[in-house]
Amino acid sequence: MSNEIEKTIIIGSGPAGWSAAIYAARANLNPVVYEGTVKPEMIPLGQLAFTTEVENYAGFPAGNIRAFVESAVDKKRHHNLPPIPGPEHSKGKGKSRFSLEEIEPHYAVQGIELMELMKQQALNFGTRVVGEDIVSVDFGSDIKKLNTSGGATVQAKTVIIATGARANYLGLPSEEEYKNKGVSACAVCDGALPIYRSKPLAVVGGGDSAVEEATYLANLKGADTIYLLVRRDEMRASKVMQDRAINHPNIDIQWNTVVEEVQGDGNVVNNLKVKSTVDDSIRDLPVGGMFVAIGHTPNTAFLDGAVDMNESGYIRWAKAFRTNTSVSGVFAAGDVADDYYRQAITSAGTGCMAALDAERFLAELE
Repeated sequence: MSNEIEKTIIIGSGPAGWSAAIYAARANLNPVVYEGTVKPEMIPLGQLAFTTEVENYAGFPAGNIRAFVESAVDKKRHHNLPPIPGPEHSKGKGKSRFSLEEIEPHYAVQGIELMELMKQQALNFGTRVVGEDIVSVDFGSDIKKLNTSGGATVQAKTVIIATGARANYLGLPSEEEYKNKGVSACAVCDGALPIYRSKPLAVVGGGDSAVEEATYLANLKGADTIYLLVRRDEMRASKVMQDRAINHPNIDIQWNTVVEEVQGDGNVVNNLKVKSTVDDSIRDLPVGGMFVAIGHTPNTAFLDGAVDMNESGYIRWAKAFRTNTSVSGVFAAGDVADDYYRQAITSAGTGCMAALDAERFLAELE
């Protein structure tokens, strides 16, 4: 076990983690970010790294964004940046990279680009980054102990948990193939993107979240039919949400229906094979995209109940409008404590809050 006691350790490297790091570093807390390792449920740079265009994060209007990204991010990490969208990309011709002059005017910041920019900003202020996971914790004393995937035990006066939550998917190989190419788990994030615009779309799920996703898509300008695929003959959604879906002119509820296969042309989704849960019959449902709304799983298993959580495993904030957890000196930011909004910009905001809360906590100790 290291004898050095850090002021602040941040677990997680999504928008909440990097925002917390930026604020903590500027407050001279000399933070350490454990950004994690590549694994299915959580990767370095967070869930946003799985996303293509991000049109709803303030401060990144359409334009020649890649030029800025490449000038700002350390050249050693340029290999992480995605191909630049261009004219042939939109036509499915498969060109992998374009010169900056060829970028289409609607080009928006890519998820991985936005996260690399956040990471670079945190590094610029002296944030230290460790490419390991925190696998277990001991919050039983004033000095918090955290065990890493590399076999070390590190100590800190304050800890910010920003490990996020992962969307639940159906588990189909074809679904995995078309993620970010017509398969998404966030209509608010992706629904207005050109790939989905003015096309029939499917939303999978029967709870409040599924109805919210379907309603959002159905209300977009130029929206086509939104198919709500419900596996039973009734929804789990609240009565008011059910009425909203049933009465919406653009929403077509497909009862007793499950997805068997996602199909496309290799570049984008164009059809679903759906099965009836009544007679097992299979039919085609031509759509331009599928949004999965069957819940999220917060990345809190490593905590093993060390802080209070709700019945779904999300960390509870112990004080209203504060990021304090049930353990003094431990704070939570981002989707790991948010089962309602789950947006990059709200996560970044609570990352800022957590760093300020940690700073003030340490000031009171001193």
